[in-house]
Amino acid sequence: MNYHMDKILEAASMELVREKVTTALKEEGFGVLTEIDIQAVMKKKLDKEYKPMLILGACNPVFADKVLSIDPNMTAMLPCNVSIRELSEGKFEVSAIDPEVAMVPLGNEAIKPLAKEVKEKLHRAVNALS
Repeated sequence: MNYHMDKILEAASMELVREKVTTALKEEGFGVLTEIDIQAVMKKKLDKEYKPMLILGACNPVFADKVLSIDPNMTAMLPCNVSIRELSEGKFEVSAIDPEVAMVPLGNEAIKPLAKEVKEKLHRAVNALS
């Protein structure tokens, strides 16, 4: 069972890919709440070199509200992560968590249909990238 949805893009820079991803997410009702620069963090904390890599914390407030009204402890599962990794010069992988798979261990039947809808929205956002 795959826990993420991926797409490979060609672009001149990480910044251009980030803008495309942010726009695609916005069209599906998501905002980016957090952004973690893994390359910078690993360099600072471990003095290790990494290729450019970002983690965007994407949240659709309508679905977050529905999920939190069912189970307030779901805050630990929010937001949905979308990563951007440079594979090689000009080639990037965008990967989004599959919330439907992520919710399986919780066993909460009321959340399953919401997770499916969020998955569909993230899938459309990833597939819209070019």
